[in-house]
Amino acid sequence: MLISEENLKIRNQILDFDTKIEEMHLGFQKYCKGLQSSMPDWESLERQLIVFSRRKLIDLELSRHLDRVLYKFQNRKKIWLKWVQEFHGIS
Repeated sequence: MLISEENLKIRNQILDFDTKIEEMHLGFQKYCKGLQSSMPDWESLERQLIVFSRRKLIDLELSRHLDRVLYKFQNRKKIWLKWVQEFHGIS
């Protein structure tokens, strides 16, 4: 029972990261359209993901889900930084 509860907790944390990535994506869209004055703090989310990813995950499904979220973050980060460069006119 303890393993199931721990796995559920980890799963919820991974889902929370996924939600934060989606919210940050919307924040960057607003920032680059001038609707939001400050750029979202993607570096803080990246640090949180790095710390979390250092945990040993025994469950293969959770490990794959975390890998998917990490991959999603890296791809979105490339998009966000490209948008910021275009927004500020940096080539």
